[in-house]
Amino acid sequence: MKKALFVLCLAVLTVQVVFAREIIANNSSATKKIALTFDDGPHPKHTEEILDILKEYGVKATFFIIGSNAQKHPDIVKRTFDEGHELGNHTYNHVFINRISDDKLREEISKTDEIIKQITGTAPIVFRPPGGAYNDLKVDVVSATGHKCILWSWWQDTRDWSCPPVDKVVNTVLSNLHDGDIILFHDFNNGNTPTAKALRIIIPRLIEMDYEFVSVSELIQSEV
Repeated sequence: MKKALFVLCLAVLTVQVVFAREIIANNSSATKKIALTFDDGPHPKHTEEILDILKEYGVKATFFIIGSNAQKHPDIVKRTFDEGHELGNHTYNHVFINRISDDKLREEISKTDEIIKQITGTAPIVFRPPGGAYNDLKVDVVSATGHKCILWSWWQDTRDWSCPPVDKVVNTVLSNLHDGDIILFHDFNNGNTPTAKALRIIIPRLIEMDYEFVSVSELIQSEV
């Protein structure tokens, strides 16, 4: 009985380890490197404003694109790509992937991939589940499509979508900073978003601290 229990525990542990390697939220071995990420765009105003700031400081980031928004604003998607940023897949309809069928998830991913590829000539290789909602079976589906499943460092959720004060967003990032963090922002927001103003404070501070801004794919290379 004890031996059977040991084998069962070992099997569970193995599954957890393998599963954990399929979900990437940071890379602590990436010394002095940071990945800025932006979800839900493109937005006709806010994405352009963020791109202007990133260009001003020579910073690269990763944008997790919603397919339906990309269809509405292909010019912004093209600009984002042309300026050297990484584009990720964030589903077509911003659906919580743990609530849909496997076939629907594949459709959401492939449809968004195709839209982005038509605009830029390149399909995404990273995927972020909307709301960070997932389960192990859905992660398997994502992996089977050839995408790496990306979350964010849990201590680097700025919650900028809720339109908090600028100083709160700044404090979330700077007070919890670790090498290899993946920082979560949103470029699509219909409210009084603090994101652009916060970036004008955060980016210069990180530059002063000698951080290098890289894409998610660059950040996680040693994880692959």
